[in-house]
Amino acid sequence: MNNSNYRKKAPALLCVLAILAAMSATLTGCGGNPNEPRIVRVAHSQSETHPQHLGLLEFEKAVEEKLGDKYDIQIFPNELLGSSQKAIELTQTGAIDFAIAATANLETFADVYEIFSLPYLFANEDAYHATMEDLDYMKTVYASTDIAGFRCITWYNAGTRSFYAKEPINSPADMKGMKLRVQQSPASIALVKAMGAAASPMSFGEVYTAIQQGVIDGAENNELALTNNKHGEVAKYYSYDKHQMIPDMLIGNIAFLDKLTPEEYEVFEQAALLSTEVELKEWDKQIEEAKNIAQNDMGVEFIDVDIEPFREAALPLHEEMLDRNPAIRDLYDHIQEVNKNYEAGK
Repeated sequence: MNNSNYRKKAPALLCVLAILAAMSATLTGCGGNPNEPRIVRVAHSQSETHPQHLGLLEFEKAVEEKLGDKYDIQIFPNELLGSSQKAIELTQTGAIDFAIAATANLETFADVYEIFSLPYLFANEDAYHATMEDLDYMKTVYASTDIAGFRCITWYNAGTRSFYAKEPINSPADMKGMKLRVQQSPASIALVKAMGAAASPMSFGEVYTAIQQGVIDGAENNELALTNNKHGEVAKYYSYDKHQMIPDMLIGNIAFLDKLTPEEYEVFEQAALLSTEVELKEWDKQIEEAKNIAQNDMGVEFIDVDIEPFREAALPLHEEMLDRNPAIRDLYDHIQEVNKNYEAGK
């Protein structure tokens, strides 16, 4: 598909989504003509330049090169088909076929996904990538949402999260008394409190003004927030405490996936893996570009902190979550085994 057309098509598509939800996922083109390729709709919330969109373009290319006579992949970015949560619901019903979902949004469908909110879950980025690339293991996690009507088929890097603020943070002691924006996640709130700061959950779109007006002192996210959302204009210190490494997931409607032939399923699965390869490379590239812009054009100072005091403050949260949510125990133990291979690189 020429993706420049989706903005024109979106309003009309939104009008028929409710109808599509009640129809079989095996419908072909808009008119249901069996001689036309079956339209496969993919939704996400990022822009056309974001690594995830670039990865999905590879997904589209790979599927259509082999199955273009049967399937027409159409990608809808920028929440054109609704919010991330709405996109999950539409994927459940089959109104759309694939969507990118944050693991925090998947927690309500499968408790195991709560583990990714746990601070210092991975020894480092290498352990994080090794865990996510262990397909034999991760497929058991991906299948945990089958009963909810969708299945994860691959992952995308959503970055390593660190704290940034108006004042430098070199250790947890510097955070005492600060007010920091966090996601609406119990684990994220508990992390900030463990550091001696006050957690302020709020919409991400409110963060710039809140820092600017002194409502909060800072926030936590990856480096793209400094440039794409201009937070580097109001928060001049970014501290690499690396407290969370969180993936996003590409989910597919289970009825659509189950009706694919084994050969077709293999094509879609391999296309998804190719999209991850592209996304990972683009992510690293864009993070470096964001850091250069923030540092050289916005005057942000990047601080390489000693991570151990932050990790030690957060470790009690591990047992608390494990006691509260036994569903994460197996994946947690698996990750600890992976971590052993990378701990020297902390």
